[in-house]
Amino acid sequence: MKSDIEIARSIELKKIKQVAESVDIPRDEIENYGRYIAKVPLSLMDEEKIKQSNLILVTAITATKAGIGKTTVSIGLALGLNKIGKKAIVALREPSLGPCFGMKGGAAGGGYAQVLPMEKINLHFTGDFHAITSAHNMISALLDNYIYQHQSDGFALKEVIWKRVLDVNDRSLRSIVTGLGPRSNGLTAESGFDITPASEIMAILCLSKDEDDLRRRIENIILGFTFSGEPFTVKELGVAGAITVLLKDAIQPNLVQTTENTAAFVHGGPFANIAHGCNSILATKLAMTFGDYVITEAGFGADLGAEKFYNIKCRKIGLQPKLTVIVATAQGLKMHGGVSLDKIKEPNLEGIHAGFANLDKHIQNLKSFGQTVVVAFNRFAADTDEEVEAIRQHCEQELNVGFAINNAFACGGEGAVDLANLVVKTIEEQPSAPLHFTYSDTDSVEKKIEQVACNLYGASVVTYSNTARRKIALAEELGITHYPVCIAKTQYSFSADPKQYGAVKGFEFHIKDIVVNNGAEMIVAIAGEILRMPGLPKSPQAERIDIVNGEIEGLS
Repeated sequence: MKSDIEIARSIELKKIKQVAESVDIPRDEIENYGRYIAKVPLSLMDEEKIKQSNLILVTAITATKAGIGKTTVSIGLALGLNKIGKKAIVALREPSLGPCFGMKGGAAGGGYAQVLPMEKINLHFTGDFHAITSAHNMISALLDNYIYQHQSDGFALKEVIWKRVLDVNDRSLRSIVTGLGPRSNGLTAESGFDITPASEIMAILCLSKDEDDLRRRIENIILGFTFSGEPFTVKELGVAGAITVLLKDAIQPNLVQTTENTAAFVHGGPFANIAHGCNSILATKLAMTFGDYVITEAGFGADLGAEKFYNIKCRKIGLQPKLTVIVATAQGLKMHGGVSLDKIKEPNLEGIHAGFANLDKHIQNLKSFGQTVVVAFNRFAADTDEEVEAIRQHCEQELNVGFAINNAFACGGEGAVDLANLVVKTIEEQPSAPLHFTYSDTDSVEKKIEQVACNLYGASVVTYSNTARRKIALAEELGITHYPVCIAKTQYSFSADPKQYGAVKGFEFHIKDIVVNNGAEMIVAIAGEILRMPGLPKSPQAERIDIVNGEIEGLS
């Protein structure tokens, strides 16, 4: 089979205005970024149409390092729904350059279920990530300048909590010192970098309802604290207008197309292990304005992306998904069943049966939100019929959930017709109940964290560092304990230990730090050793990315 990039290049793309017209987006309303990409204005959102659309979330079991194929299934399901005559649109996050040049090589789907043009989507795209990076770092520069220029007035901050960001995996930038050298270089201070998807600006862009809401949220960002303990915000810095200007184009969702020329929105890109992991509210709502079925995904496993999709994104704007699809693979189940990573491609029924505990725990969690669940089995060439049948029987007979095989990677929409039919049938016969959140707005910060950690992850106790307790007390003083919590933890385990596979129970869950995202209106709880600036592997994907005869190689 051809590589992803070879398949992407073999597809004859439609002009983006044709793609827009195919889902009734007025061609004269969109703003072209070349022939095959466009920005879609927010003014086209229609709340009445949104209420009539069927929203479907795609999530997954706990991921292997190679992933589970959630994006491929999301795109494939949209293709399958269109194949059976439904008007379906997929809404995804934008890839980050960090993983593209680090581990993954790309994040635009795979095989014959991709969003295109994949090279542009995986690289600079429409510049949204660059705009977010620039906006974030502009605040950093303006804050440093404000402190420097007003020191003669007696102004100073006891603590600066605003760091810098860069869309590159770079462990050397996690902790830095700024202002070294002559006094004209500014005040010497400790700082550091997070990766751009962890930026509060990214979260704000993805959670904003419109441009006015974007500006309001930017104004509310807390940058540091005065010696009297008062928060110092972007509003007091006086630059919210300038930062909103930098994001004026970035806030508009991006329209692209799939390998079968159907419409797709790709917008925003927070990671689910260190942020809330969902594409923008605006892209989802625009897709729901023009699609009868809208498929969206949430990053990593259901313990991360799906939990945050319900408890943060849906809570914020009242979205009600009709169904959740959970993606599983034989290799993932074997890994969670104790099979060593070098042998998970080999047949092993015993390992699959042992790995069901991970799938079962995720499904139990999803049902706790009131969701109807179906399983999409992402089939690989090495999977045996016996293994597939064992998984089917477990899902249909023991769990009483729908099951379908996804072959969209190899066959495009035709390979997802069974999944599409299952999804439509399930929505028509047993749509999800109204969302039941894990915690209420009025719960304390500790109770919110504990509800997620104990009820969804399986922890027996949650412990807090002195730093975390001090910042929880700060949230109480600021009167913002009604914000939802966003737990940052490893994507490889229900616990905070990336080596604890399966469905671990009875563990201690330690909160190391708390970050108050006052603009994004959520409280980020950092668990275990999770880092908000990743490092590069020993052999980064960048070593395999090149231009050969004028064409890009190495993206996938």
